[in-house]
Amino acid sequence: MSAVHPLITATELRALLDSAQPPLLLDCGFDLANPSAGEQDYQAGHLPGARYLHLDRDLSAPKSAAGPIQGGRHPLPSLAMLAERAGAWGVTPERLVVCYDRQGGPYAARAWWMLRWLGHAQVRVLDGGVNAWLTAGGTLDTGVAPAPAAGPYPARAPAMPTVDAPTLLASLDSVQVLDARAPERYRGEVEPLDAQAGHIPGARNRFFKDNLSADGRFKSVDELRQEFLALGLLPGQVIHQCGSGVTACHNLLAMALAGLGDARLYPGSWSEWSADPTRPVARG
Repeated sequence: MSAVHPLITATELRALLDSAQPPLLLDCGFDLANPSAGEQDYQAGHLPGARYLHLDRDLSAPKSAAGPIQGGRHPLPSLAMLAERAGAWGVTPERLVVCYDRQGGPYAARAWWMLRWLGHAQVRVLDGGVNAWLTAGGTLDTGVAPAPAAGPYPARAPAMPTVDAPTLLASLDSVQVLDARAPERYRGEVEPLDAQAGHIPGARNRFFKDNLSADGRFKSVDELRQEFLALGLLPGQVIHQCGSGVTACHNLLAMALAGLGDARLYPGSWSEWSADPTRPVARG
């Protein structure tokens, strides 16, 4: 089954929720500086029927006991683990899933990418998140959604491409790395979270928030396409990374929206790369 359009508008979503086959809603709101904030926001008000997914508990595997070295700060779960979790969330192959957050889409994009990696084609991100929903006349609910648990999602091979640190290190001269972090972190002027400041040598910078218009919705397809191509990117050679493999998914979604295909993700990203002092680091 081919993937659906990566975004859905609040107006489209309202109509679908009133249909005979409403989508499954996943609230992915999160705050890296306050890991309980997203869940508190969900409890204060969420889209009707939405289930809450926590970045650390639901959208990541446990960190290495030795620290954030293998896999970074938000390691990907195995496909088998994700299949179990997706079934517990109520994801089935035929059901449309809509992910959203309150932060411009980075955590919703993480869930979107992970479900596509699992092989679930029917997944979209609510463009503009909760603010767009309210602007379109939608209401919020404070009730806890019942658990529509299904069996594990059917196992299959990974449906989205990834790359690990050794492979990336060996191919730096032949790939294009795109870093989704804020420019000051990319340049190495500040580093609030990880072992070293700087970036992967040769990486270009595309702050994920640059994918958004002032209203918090994604820019137009034409605008996104022009901006990504202006970076000199060759879509088949791009590897996306960020701090821990989360906001990189926002750039992956934006490139897919722009018709530039599905590039590779380096899930460990800077948190894994910088934890090994033998790997090269660039600044500036």
